[in-house]
Parts: sequence; structure tokens; C-alpha cells
Amino acid sequence: MKSSPTRRVLLAGAGIVALALPLAACSAGGGSDDGKVEITYLTQNAEANVTAAKALIEAFEDENPDISVKLETQPAGTEGDNLMKTKLATGEMEDVFHYNSGSLFQALNPDQNLVPLDDQDWTGDLIDTMTAVVSTDNGVYGAPWGATQAGAVVYNKKIYADLGLEIPTTWDEFAANNEAIKAAGITPVIQTYGDTWTSQLFVLGDFGNVLAADPDWAEEYTAGNRKYVDEPALEGFANQQAGFEAGWWNEDFGSALFDDGARMIATGEGAHYPILTGIVSTIAQNNPDELEDVGVFPLPAQDAADTKLTVWLPNAIYIPKTTEGDKLEAAKKFVAFTQTEAGCEVQNTAMVPSGPYANACTLPDDVPGLLKDMQVYFDEGNTNPALEFLSPIKGPNLENITVQVGSGISSAEEGAGLYDEDVVKQAQQLGLEGW
Repeated sequence: MKSSPTRRVLLAGAGIVALALPLAACSAGGGSDDGKVEITYLTQNAEANVTAAKALIEAFEDENPDISVKLETQPAGTEGDNLMKTKLATGEMEDVFHYNSGSLFQALNPDQNLVPLDDQDWTGDLIDTMTAVVSTDNGVYGAPWGATQAGAVVYNKKIYADLGLEIPTTWDEFAANNEAIKAAGITPVIQTYGDTWTSQLFVLGDFGNVLAADPDWAEEYTAGNRKYVDEPALEGFANQQAGFEAGWWNEDFGSALFDDGARMIATGEGAHYPILTGIVSTIAQNNPDELEDVGVFPLPAQDAADTKLTVWLPNAIYIPKTTEGDKLEAAKKFVAFTQTEAGCEVQNTAMVPSGPYANACTLPDDVPGLLKDMQVYFDEGNTNPALEFLSPIKGPNLENITVQVGSGISSAEEGAGLYDEDVVKQAQQLGLEGW
């Protein structure tokens, strides 16, 4: 999602920096002076990534004293994307590396550049949604690192209890709830267009429903054969238009910020906030006493059978084919460790979960109820990945277009048409056929 607090920082890139980094991955032997096998592990240089990586390495080395892991870092965003591709192309990638899943993973040409890990026992623990975004037809290449998050409706449980409302599974039920909430003098749906990225959730968070109705949509979209101006993808824009026209928004929706939305949903100033579930950390920081008053459910589809939780999946850890011999065996042990109980403990303590895990890891008992609400949809198999994990196409102006639709400036059809035009240039720059 463009510009969200949880989104990768986008930086201007220059791939040649990779040539100056250590060339430890080029050595197949991997022996160090003390007889240990030494491998390198690459992650992004954000503080949270480095902290988690250090905790992971310490825990792994405690259980594997014959292996030493050296941490390397590099920028995230566009610069990091370019560095990854350059290192893989020149055979200079570290022995193990942390990177995106989904469409950016596919851009690494995994069949040519990465070691398949199908023979590892932990691959059987991945949820299907995760397997799909770290695999090709030729195998599984990545182990998830970190938790998921969802684009969904965060709601106030006290309001629902006071008004006797039930969780909606269809758009009509959601609309009926909103009318009851409005009649009670409470804002039905919070919108915060002062932070324009938040306006996208009606569209991006609805994609799980689109995929349920048309399982080939993402593939056909990438091929230029599906458009947002057509159903079922038009529905996200239509729902946003309907919400504005029904008067569901807070009065200051045009200037309110994400932090305002987090406060409003926590304190009951509003009943619903379509947003990323990473909001739980903001509420925990700013309104800790109200943390258990919020829950989550998917943006409802027209048909209850199509209502799915749209999930942003975690990044993953990979091994390049240049890792060989003793290093390869050590690298596989390192990757496998991330999926063990000890590796899960590192993720629960050194990272802040924003949703359930996509593997055998389980959330601590003391996580907020919102995350436990999400777990139900995972357990029932009622999740689908966000579009960005299945297609590289994401136009830069969606957040501005959804502000227009959500403000009554453009109709749903006009907004969807504008977005269909917005993505053409990017698809052409990517060299995709059909555009």
C-alpha cells in the first residue's frame, strides 16, 4: 500500500552499490579460523529489521555452535530492489537473505536464482496463501519471517454490544448496521483523508472478495484482460461512493489523520474504520485502555460466500543458488530454524505481530483481541492475498483517486476508469504483454 506507515520506504536506487559489499557468498567452503562454518545473512537496514535479525542470529548460534552468522544490511525500497537483482545477476548475493514475497519475489527470477526448499519439513506448515507468494510451478523458495496484517474493517465492540449488532457478512448487512449506528447519533464509518493513503482501503481491502468471485482476476489483470471499471473489481469503488452518499463519514473526514482515526475507533467516536490491522500498535500506544474494545472483520462482499479477509503477507527468507557446499547446509539449517518454536519465539518477542502467522508459529496468549479475531479467518481458510502479492501493477495515484470518490468528486465508474488509465504507464514500463 502506497505511503502507509507499514509500507517500505521508497528510495532512489543505484544498483552498482552492490559491488562494494562483502563477497562472502561467493565462497562454497565457508570455513572460519575456529572451524565454524560462517554464513552471511542480509536484511534491510531499518532499525526493526536489524533488531529482529540480531535476535534471530543470537538464538540460532546458541543452538548451532558450529555455525557463525554474519549480519549484512542494505536499504529497502527501490534501491534495495535494484541491489537484490544486481547481486543475484553477478553472483554476489549473501548466503541467506530477507526480502519481499509476492510480485517482487517473482521479479527476482527465482527458478534461475534461488535454491528450492521443497525438501524441508517446514514447508508443509505454510498456509496456502503464503505458499502461493513464495513459490513458482517449480517449487517453494521462501520461509515466512514475521506476521501478516489485513486490510479490513476495524470496529468498536462496545458500540456493537450496545446496539445489539452482529458482524456483517454481506454489504447489505453492513449498510443496515451503519444506518442503525447513524440513527444512534454515532459516526458509522471513519475516513481520514488528511492521510491520503488511508482512503485506499475500500478498494485494496476488497480484493480478497474480488479474487473469491474471479480466481483468475490477478493473472488476467497482469495480462491486461481485467479492468477495475468492470465487476467485480468496480465494487470497491462503488462501496466507497455509497458510503459517502449515505452520509456515513465523520464530518472532518477530509482533514482527519490516521492517528485521529485510531483514536476515534478506540474511544467509540466512530463505529467502523476500514484500515490496515497494523493500527493495533497505534492504539496500544495512544489508547491502551481501549485496546480490547476494538475488533476486526473483512470488508463485506455482496455475496457472503465471497467475503474474504484480504491479507498482506510477511516477507520471507531465501537462499541464492550461489550458496553451495557446507554453506548451503548451514543456510538451510538457518532458514529452518526460523520456522521452529525457538524461531517463532524470536518473532513474538523481537517483532510486533500485526496479525496471525502464515506458518506453524502461534500468537502469544496476551495479544490484543483484534489479532485473535483475525486468527478465526485464517483457521477457516477465509483469506486471500492482497493484489500486490499477485501482480506487480500498482498505479501511483490510487490514493488520490479514492479521495475523489470518497469525497463525492468522482463517481465510482469515473474513479475506476481513472485508475485503469493510471496503471497503463507502469505496466508498459514493466514490459508486460497486453498493455
